[in-house]
Amino acid sequence: MSIDGRIAIVTGAGGGLGREHARYLAGKGARVIVNDLEIATAQRVADEIAANGGHALAVAGSVTDEAAATDMVQAALDTWGRVDILVNNAGILRDKSFAKMTIADFRLVVDVHLIGAAIMSKAVWDTMRAQNHGRIVMTTSSSGLYGNFGQANYGAAKMALVGLMQTLAIEGEKYGIRVNCLAPTATTQMTQGVLPDASLAALDPALVSPGLLALVGEDAPTRAILCAGASHFAAAHVTLTEGIRVAPGAQAGEAVVARWPEVVDRRAEIVPAYGFVQAEREVAAAAQPAL
Repeated sequence: MSIDGRIAIVTGAGGGLGREHARYLAGKGARVIVNDLEIATAQRVADEIAANGGHALAVAGSVTDEAAATDMVQAALDTWGRVDILVNNAGILRDKSFAKMTIADFRLVVDVHLIGAAIMSKAVWDTMRAQNHGRIVMTTSSSGLYGNFGQANYGAAKMALVGLMQTLAIEGEKYGIRVNCLAPTATTQMTQGVLPDASLAALDPALVSPGLLALVGEDAPTRAILCAGASHFAAAHVTLTEGIRVAPGAQAGEAVVARWPEVVDRRAEIVPAYGFVQAEREVAAAAQPAL
């Protein structure tokens, strides 16, 4: 799983998780573009990496700015000739209950997390296709996978990143591009006040970053959702139950209600290889008599 000599871009790397990701990848031999909104913040991390014998270049810019994204990629190409790894880490919080949340704050969070990741992924895509190698990591969250009070905007953006991962992984497969998600739990400026104080000490961001090695190395999976925190690692899956077919007609809705336990029975659930599996199963079921 060596990444020695690989070229990585880490967004939002001026502090917190991004800083630890950049430091970890550099410690494993990668050359790292350290991105943050402010050049001074990014430069501090790049200097830390250099002081530890690594190679890093600070590049300022917002992931929501297409020109800035292009500049980040070009900086990597000009300096090291390729881009192998993109870690879409940049993000913000604007937590409020949905009743109190403005649509402006909803849009802002989606713009940074989802649109920013799409912009960055698009910026590296042609390069990764041309070199027949690429590793992209989206930063999702348990708030997206399972929900969390006060985070409708954040949760929506984070679950959307799973959908982006699923499709990019399928489209990138023949070009050697593998796309995965990391769902971290860590003490950062973003999580202060969100997590209970008793949990914060165990949730050092540095304990998340080792999970990156599994997601960006030579034998990395694709379409994995890795949940990481406090040196604990687990996988989340989007599954599909076997389900049932009911007789079409005026009482179809009532039949679904009556047989709901069978609809949600997880004993024969699968992880579909692609989205059309659902339609394929439904069409196949339509050819069989309804029970």
